[in-house]
Amino acid sequence: MGALQSSRDPPEYQDLAQKTGFSTEQITVLHKRFKQLSQDEERLRKGDFDQIPDLATNPIRAQIIDAFFDRRNFHPDSGGKVEEIGFEEFLVVMSHFRPPPLNMTEEHRKKVREEKLRFLFNMHDTDDDGTITLEEYRHVVEELLSRSGTIGKETAKSIADAAMLEVASISMGHMEPDEFYEGITFEHFLKLLSQFEIEARMNIRFLNMDATTLCK
Repeated sequence: MGALQSSRDPPEYQDLAQKTGFSTEQITVLHKRFKQLSQDEERLRKGDFDQIPDLATNPIRAQIIDAFFDRRNFHPDSGGKVEEIGFEEFLVVMSHFRPPPLNMTEEHRKKVREEKLRFLFNMHDTDDDGTITLEEYRHVVEELLSRSGTIGKETAKSIADAAMLEVASISMGHMEPDEFYEGITFEHFLKLLSQFEIEARMNIRFLNMDATTLCK
């Protein structure tokens, strides 16, 4: 009977594995975490995240929690927020934090990177207008540098400040006097972060689970 272990996984787990890149074993673990977080309910609400100690000290705690309830992150062609999510939506959002597979084609790697950057962009485009401000861009750069572990917080802040000023000088330097700066679009965001290795830096911990180590 041991050879039939995989057949005992719920049928939908196979579909979720294809959709998210998680194995059925990882999905089983994540489902247990989901049930703990939702207090054994089928739906998860924002308030349920308040019980997560590891998120309490995260400087972008609010953005991380909001990301789980942002329709753009599990239905890319829609927008707005939802009040609660099911396990599938929870899993799809979690998949943005998993490291990419080691053996990928260049085309697949580019697709994964763009999806991660789109997710990161959405986290800071809180009003869903398709742009982020210079200050929000500075915050993204500072967070990515801080998570590298190779430089201190103050150094990361200084580099981020310089990056913001550089973007401002380039963007506004090509504007007419009567033009209004509308912010950084996703296409511009992709170009600005082209030199950042973000895949290993997008990770979160909650309920004693690290999304990066879980997926290895």
